[in-house]
Amino acid sequence: MSNIRLYYPNSISKNTTTLLSKEHTHYVANVMRLKRGSNINFFNQEGEWASEVIFLEKDRVEVKFLNKIKEPLKSLSIELAICMVKKNPMDIILQKATELGVSKITPIISERTEIKELNHDRAKKIVIEATEQSNQFIPPEISKTIRLKDFLNQLNSFNKLFFADINNKDRLKKEDIKDDNLKTLLVGPEGDFTPNERKMILQNKNTISFSLSNNILRTETATISALSLINYFFDL
Repeated sequence: MSNIRLYYPNSISKNTTTLLSKEHTHYVANVMRLKRGSNINFFNQEGEWASEVIFLEKDRVEVKFLNKIKEPLKSLSIELAICMVKKNPMDIILQKATELGVSKITPIISERTEIKELNHDRAKKIVIEATEQSNQFIPPEISKTIRLKDFLNQLNSFNKLFFADINNKDRLKKEDIKDDNLKTLLVGPEGDFTPNERKMILQNKNTISFSLSNNILRTETATISALSLINYFFDL
């Protein structure tokens, strides 16, 4: 079995030791039931390190960092602007968007958004766990909740906005993806954007409107489909 991976936000140096957080201590000692001498991999934006458990009790775990085993990989560098949905589908969106490599998640409030607030502590925990599981290095940043109009107004002139639009029949093309501009994927709420909101989105000169399917997709399905498509074009 491969070593477990845990996110460690602070800088790591060879042959230094650290006490694990309460959450990681519980996971290592009581969930995974590791022993002294067990190995754990820790990662952050600087890469991934091997470590050894040098002290272990049920409420105290100390590890020694051994050596760096991986350099950080290039991320997708795309922001997901997602209109908030109910708890379970929102959890899925946070998890799958992280697995698919987004660097930032911005919760959006639109006219048809039923949920107006995001539990940021819970959201952060979900994206960290998804980063650990998916062999990545940097959990996506989770921005403060923002209204659609304010979000569109703050986009800069270099930001390309990919708009998953159920009213458009055109499909996304690889030439739409292959440049160095900042990239944002915008996915609407259940029931889609209102006509006025759609007009406002399309007025942005950097908006690329595209269709994902002839079918009506749920918000979480549309998010996974769009990010998978963008990932595919990045890898071509």
